[in-house]
Amino acid sequence: MNVSEKTGYRQIKAEVFRRIRSGQYCPGELLPGEVELAAEFGCARATVNRAMQELSDDGIIDRRRKGGSRVKLSPNRQVKFDIPLIRTEIEAKGAIYRYDLISSLVQSAPDWLVSRLDIAQGTPVRHVRCLHHADGIPFQFEDRWINLVSVPRAQIADFSIEGPNEWLVRDVPYTNAEIRFSATKADSFVAGQLQTAIGQSIFMAERTTWLSGAPVTNVRLYFAPGYEMIATY
Repeated sequence: MNVSEKTGYRQIKAEVFRRIRSGQYCPGELLPGEVELAAEFGCARATVNRAMQELSDDGIIDRRRKGGSRVKLSPNRQVKFDIPLIRTEIEAKGAIYRYDLISSLVQSAPDWLVSRLDIAQGTPVRHVRCLHHADGIPFQFEDRWINLVSVPRAQIADFSIEGPNEWLVRDVPYTNAEIRFSATKADSFVAGQLQTAIGQSIFMAERTTWLSGAPVTNVRLYFAPGYEMIATY
């Protein structure tokens, strides 16, 4: 990693994790302190602190007050999540899958996305909205933002026939993902797409992925009423 440029916490987290996986930092080894890492990466100590806290939350390192941070001897078992293909999910139910592109626009990232992805103001993104059907009935509405700095070829990708999720899973790797699940109420636009009532309670999944610390995409997936998620591990 080039440490001559100011680095964000996600890049620091990814680099420290890479060093642990490569054996540069061994199990039980005391890691460099926050001040030392901040000097190496050319950033504020608070940025390093956030990166190390996330590694601790992930079960990779053990942090002790006044005792520093050490690589865990036995990292906690972590849940692994494969990004699903909605086409596969629908066809596994024995239904006929259909995809519709609703809109696609290249623009500057809005303020909320700048904050969520920790990117610069004015970063170009591609905003894609599409609908997935099962037996002709709306099943999932996809509202996706793709960072064109991380994935420049997404600017010219043809999403009229193939959805952006399938394209990304096939062509763009990722190293980290954050997934949030929640219940929400359908606004007028989402309700219209899913053919349900405004204010109807629906299931929503929000997913953000990164490639070696660089944000790739943020997507909100809205499911028609009655959707049930089943997870196995």
